[in-house]
Amino acid sequence: MSLYCSKQPILEKIIVSVTNDLTTDQRVDKVCNTLYNGGYEVLLIGKKHKNSKPFHRNYATKRIKLLFQKGVLFYAEFNLRLFFFLLFSKKTILLANDLDTLMPNYLVGKLQRKKVVFDSHELFSEIPELVHRPFVKKIWTLLENWILPNLKNAYTVCDSIALYYAKKHTTKFNVIRNLPMYKNSNRVGEFLFDTSEKKVILYQGAVNVGRGLELMIDSMTFLPNCIFVIIGTGDIFKELEAWIKKKNLGNQIKLLGQISPQKLHTITPLAHLGVSLEEDLGLNYRFALPNKIFDYIQAEVPVLVSDLPEMKKIVMDFKVGEIVSNRTPKILAKQIEKLLEKNFSIALKVAKNDLIWEHQERDLRAIFENLK
Repeated sequence: MSLYCSKQPILEKIIVSVTNDLTTDQRVDKVCNTLYNGGYEVLLIGKKHKNSKPFHRNYATKRIKLLFQKGVLFYAEFNLRLFFFLLFSKKTILLANDLDTLMPNYLVGKLQRKKVVFDSHELFSEIPELVHRPFVKKIWTLLENWILPNLKNAYTVCDSIALYYAKKHTTKFNVIRNLPMYKNSNRVGEFLFDTSEKKVILYQGAVNVGRGLELMIDSMTFLPNCIFVIIGTGDIFKELEAWIKKKNLGNQIKLLGQISPQKLHTITPLAHLGVSLEEDLGLNYRFALPNKIFDYIQAEVPVLVSDLPEMKKIVMDFKVGEIVSNRTPKILAKQIEKLLEKNFSIALKVAKNDLIWEHQERDLRAIFENLK
């Protein structure tokens, strides 16, 4: 028997931070699984909501209990608790998702000389929710201006945001788009309402300001042979409910609320058209490349998108739908009528095989294998 024992490789531990309750963030789940399958020990940390449901992942997870669930006090409390958790936890690498988790990761990285990685899902300081809150926006902007020029390891969701950061902060951002995993399942769900002899128009995502949902609701007046299905929750959910009731469109427009990603994957293929009608409410929306566009494509559903650079480029490159030509409800409805008569099946199959997470996993692992 040998007197020498072979050394086991040291497993690098990555602590991943988000401010949500972990269950619905598909991008973060894909990143964590890619790193976990690549041999890293992964711990994902988020917040514990009063309605948080139990769930299982291949990697470790932790939810932080909080006294405050929203607003300034939520961010202050979460960042403080996250700072001390990170400070006293074993780790090799810290991965912060978006600006609202970056400060505690950056400070702990500096104090303990740990490598920090930043995944920017959007231009956080430019989100529409901050347009009429100049003081709050200034705080996030100051935080961004302080930390981002000092980052050595960062990536984001599209070329436009990467170029913006490069110009503003002279910081290099790699691009890892929020693509879905390839789906080869034939399992399709069903709606709990009658859609026979109707064309289904689908919106899935956050029900917030600037998503073009009001425009789409107004357009439904001119689309009697269509049903508009909205899946998701957000700040204007109640307002949309009231608007739909006022316009007497309850039979044509269905608000389904939040649905699990697993169930959503069986519902998206039921649609005849997927919409992403974000308004140009500043740089964050102008540079948006919503993951719902890729989810529609993966379900082989043609898309109608705003005339904004990133989403426009996908539609033009892959010929999987159209770009909104006019944001007047009646004219938009006419475009949708004509669009629903077209066949995009061949282009959608090509795009479905190309625009998948698996094709960029190597790029993501390369970022973590070459940290500075």
